[in-house]
Amino acid sequence: MTDQLKKYLFENRSVRVQAVRLEDTWRDALVHHSHTPAVRKLLGELIAASTLLAANIKFDGSLLLQIQGDGPIALVVVECKMEPPRSPSPLPPEGVAGGMGRPGSAVDLSLRATVKVREGHVVPEDGTLQSLLNAHGEGRFMVLLDPRRKTPGQQTYQGIVPLEGETVAQVLEHYMKSSEQLDTRLWLAADDQHAAGLLVQRLPDHGGRPGEAPEEAWNRATQLASTLGADELLAVDTDTLIHRLYWEETLLTFEPQNVRWHCPCGRERVAEMLRMLGRDEVDSILAEQGQVEVLCDFCGKPYLFDAVDCAGLFAARAPMAGTPHPPTVH
Repeated sequence: MTDQLKKYLFENRSVRVQAVRLEDTWRDALVHHSHTPAVRKLLGELIAASTLLAANIKFDGSLLLQIQGDGPIALVVVECKMEPPRSPSPLPPEGVAGGMGRPGSAVDLSLRATVKVREGHVVPEDGTLQSLLNAHGEGRFMVLLDPRRKTPGQQTYQGIVPLEGETVAQVLEHYMKSSEQLDTRLWLAADDQHAAGLLVQRLPDHGGRPGEAPEEAWNRATQLASTLGADELLAVDTDTLIHRLYWEETLLTFEPQNVRWHCPCGRERVAEMLRMLGRDEVDSILAEQGQVEVLCDFCGKPYLFDAVDCAGLFAARAPMAGTPHPPTVH
């Protein structure tokens, strides 16, 4: 099964609609974690939202949504990376628009995420976004655009707003209105099996569009979407969902974008990190714990190194007698 984000446009091109329902991607995100229901819901909604927002950006790099909290949760980060498709996409059927207006041009979206709990704090089972991340009013929501290849002097774009709203959707709607000046509505949900989202966005009016006034289309699009509940959003596939909401509309359909979980961690990366710690530090951990265990910050995958593994980390780089030292690798 391939998770996909699907994009639609009202016939008069005044309203954008996007929907995503993640199953495999969400399962991979949770496989090494045991989040409380409140944290799982928060993370799943933020992951779904990141794919919806990233799909609108003509950008070679990553979109990061980051919440810096002052409650039990210190940090939540979701990264959605725009990547070329793994294989060429077939041309869409006649009358269907290609991604970004060009057939076969849709990019893949890859995700990774992390949640950091503040040391000494317990995350309550029934915590809310505000109680978990904005207990003292100092929480901040950040959007970052990180280019894949930075040109000289180029900086990562960073937008920061206070953490206003009771839900992830409300926080993002506030950000889009204040920072991007775009009317945007979001419906987000997550449970053990799925993370899903729907975005409805009013596009700038450039005039010359056929049909009804943009304001009428926007009002109808949001009113219909407002009938959507979290259970339906999670349970129903995207095609059925869009048909239920907008069956009376003529929608332009764009090429779907594949979504997957991707964490670049690996045993060799962890091994290199342990080498950088140095033999004395690694031996000290071995003496205390009997093994070295490293958990990836993003996917949570455990990497275990016993005494033999740790000895091999440094023996592999030890020069033989009578041979020159190997060159430094940068």
